[in-house]
Amino acid sequence: MSKAKGMLLVISGPAGAGKGTLIDLLRDWDDSFAFSVSCTTRGKRYYETDGKEYHFIDDETFDRYIQEGAFLEYAVVHDHRYGTLLSEVEERIAQGKSVILDIDVQGGLAVMSKAPDCVSVFIYPPSFQDLRDHLHKRGSEGEEEIEKRLRNAHKEMQKMGEYQYLVLNDELERAFDRIKTIVCAERMRASRYLPTVPEKRESIEN
Repeated sequence: MSKAKGMLLVISGPAGAGKGTLIDLLRDWDDSFAFSVSCTTRGKRYYETDGKEYHFIDDETFDRYIQEGAFLEYAVVHDHRYGTLLSEVEERIAQGKSVILDIDVQGGLAVMSKAPDCVSVFIYPPSFQDLRDHLHKRGSEGEEEIEKRLRNAHKEMQKMGEYQYLVLNDELERAFDRIKTIVCAERMRASRYLPTVPEKRESIEN
């Protein structure tokens, strides 16, 4: 018999690097992963659903959550506030599930300092032009917002060396294979996977 412990998987990267798509693929591949829904004070985009991509809240509620100590981490990103609810993580870990956090670099570094046993992955693009093209393609931001996100991307990628793993998203299937390799290896860590070896192999009934 073996006892496996879930992991806290932190995934960061600049806007437009493809984090969301890779996370969706990972959850389809392994349904033991739960996605932690963060809070944000930014407005909801037309394709988003409250409680699915984010909990969309106002500044007053965000301030109250800070005072109550409800966040594992929170930060200002692109002039909006984002926070990871501690309850979202603890509840799922208690259920034996692994948890994915899709958070910015500020938040990722904060989680790494508070949860040193987490697995941190930074997704990066082949070039800044690829980021620009992707942001234009998704059509959810204006030109001014895109330029701001690109400026932030330069700063974020200066911190990529703080992460345990770096995954180049040059082609979706290859990038996904790299993430699967990381997850499989991390599940074999002795801190998460401790097998009990019996004296004799149990018989297998046909």
